[in-house]
Amino acid sequence: MKKERAQLSRRKFVTGTTGVAVSAMIIPRHVLGGAGYQAPSDTVHFALIGCGGQGKTDSGELIQGGQKMVAMCDVDYGYVDREIDRMTRPRPMGGRPGGPNAPTPTPEQAARMQQMQQQQLARAQQLKEAYQSAKRYTDYRKLLEERKDIDAVVIATPDHTHAVIGKAAMELGKHAYIEKPLTWSIQEARVLREVAARTGVVTQMGNMGHSSEGAALINEWIQAGILGKVTEVHIWTNRPVNFWPQGVPRPQASAAAPPAAGAQGRDWSARRVNQALVQAMGAEGVPAGVDWDLFLGPAPEVPYHGIYHPFNWRGWVDWGTGAVGDMGAHLIDHPYWALGLTYPKSVEATFSPFGLDDQNRPVSYPLASQIVYHFPARGAAPPVKLVWVDGGLMAPRPAALPDDVALNPGGGAIFIGEKGILVHGTYGANPQLYPQSLHEAAARVPKTFFRVAKSGEGQFAQALHRMNWIHAIRGREKAICSFDYASRLTETMLLGCVAMRAGQGKRLYWDGQAGQITNDPSANQLLHREYRKGWTL
Repeated sequence: MKKERAQLSRRKFVTGTTGVAVSAMIIPRHVLGGAGYQAPSDTVHFALIGCGGQGKTDSGELIQGGQKMVAMCDVDYGYVDREIDRMTRPRPMGGRPGGPNAPTPTPEQAARMQQMQQQQLARAQQLKEAYQSAKRYTDYRKLLEERKDIDAVVIATPDHTHAVIGKAAMELGKHAYIEKPLTWSIQEARVLREVAARTGVVTQMGNMGHSSEGAALINEWIQAGILGKVTEVHIWTNRPVNFWPQGVPRPQASAAAPPAAGAQGRDWSARRVNQALVQAMGAEGVPAGVDWDLFLGPAPEVPYHGIYHPFNWRGWVDWGTGAVGDMGAHLIDHPYWALGLTYPKSVEATFSPFGLDDQNRPVSYPLASQIVYHFPARGAAPPVKLVWVDGGLMAPRPAALPDDVALNPGGGAIFIGEKGILVHGTYGANPQLYPQSLHEAAARVPKTFFRVAKSGEGQFAQALHRMNWIHAIRGREKAICSFDYASRLTETMLLGCVAMRAGQGKRLYWDGQAGQITNDPSANQLLHREYRKGWTL
């Protein structure tokens, strides 16, 4: 009984409740153990679900911040362990940051880089120890059933399982950090928003650029009217090129050989190339240690292939949301937030071909796409046209951009206003105003937006996005990207996926309040999915 009461006291603290009862529990650190001491009641016990990819970074920040990972869950611990071993292997420093043509680092820069590498290795070793000590599970349902000692969950699984895991955890009163995109479907995003509001748990989506200094500056400059009225935004990313495959056909267990090529290769049509690719991929058995059925979760039954897992699931319709689902949370986020956008009133898409299966059904997202969103006016703010391109395509250069300023081919955004333009990189990085004279006015704009704490200095500073969530659980801060905001951003991103799947040459009209496409009833079937037998939301 005493143990139960002690546990309840700690758990009451981490619910984020404020008041005299909670305040009385907090004993100053200097009283208990001197500088740097963390009282047990300060520690959030969390479970990591999805451990081999982004989950490493998420849990690493929390562990560095003094939180305790007590349990973990993954369907492929062989991959998880290989990734952790890779992180803890020292790598020789060589070359120049920024490429062979970049200036040679100064002795001070070289020393700083070496120090950072040593710190990274130390953090990786600490993470490896946490991974070794946490109780391992393969099925998240068993973890949630058995572990009554966890206060929170970090979910970094493929997109298609975010909703089922997140909903189950929140309904048990667990605070939830879910990687971007929040969900696989629009309906799932709405469900998670409702559950979060009903249960009162503290939530955060894993788009760390939302906590960056650039994000705060973009908000302050736009809302101070530095650009005047903004009517257009252009966004681009190089994903998925050189990151994961898209526009490729589904592997088949017994693919027929393509017909022989004619003289001088005249029969090498796109269709024949895809047939040859399917045959070359062949079939692969499930590797030992991989629970493929749990990987599939609520998605349709599909035989395992190495082109799906690990990581490459992102480009496949069954499990991922393509480039816009991956990078929209880092790029659409900033104009959506700073301009106070609501639901778009319409969306349309044009794109290169989807990858198909043997029934000619779309199974992998196009290699490149353009998605156009039309947002309505908000009070005195005018309507906004937002154009997204990916797959190596780039935004057109606006007239206000100086000829000697190169756009980053990796990705970025351009706000076009009546007084000039704002250009920023992925994650809201390095926002710049043109003409340059706008920076004089921007320098006078007060810093009114909340700043998330950072680690590191200058160009090496990193926003502690996950720790902001922890501080919100403790009742000390507000979560900067809770599901109330993140779900609406996710819906907007995923409308781009719906527009692609609905087909070329269409404009879909969206009633955001009702959650319905009003001019194409068949497209409403793309807002949700039929779960595999045995799975419900």
